[in-house]
Amino acid sequence: MLPSVDLKLFPAVYEAQLAAEKASQEAAETAGLDPLLVDLVKVRASQINGCAYCLRMHTRDALEKGETTDRLALVAAWWESQYFTEQERAALLLTERITRIGEEHTAGSPSIDVAAVLDEKQVAAVTVLAITINTWNRIAITSHYPVAP
Repeated sequence: MLPSVDLKLFPAVYEAQLAAEKASQEAAETAGLDPLLVDLVKVRASQINGCAYCLRMHTRDALEKGETTDRLALVAAWWESQYFTEQERAALLLTERITRIGEEHTAGSPSIDVAAVLDEKQVAAVTVLAITINTWNRIAITSHYPVAP
């Protein structure tokens, strides 16, 4: 187990991460991404990374915005269901490739032409969202953020 880390000991780093979060949300809005798609990206990256804190937070966020429990239950196997739109599928694929970059950049993947489904701004927005949530996952995991019922 990693030792607990408090990144707030370096306020400038923590504030930069908060700014990255705000900027990634603004990018998603500017690119016209549905707020539920944004939550799906955050949930999927957090599932892959095993970040209980972020999973709980973003699952609750999605439910508050009207996401269904069926779709949330299937995010981990999105490619095997018909619950997700082509845009969501493309964003989830991109999220997985970014989150698993060390193992995925040479691996095969579901055949989705991301560039045919998401425009350039949307690809960039999903990319920054995935990078940002991956950073938050690492902060939460190494900080041992509590996840009590």
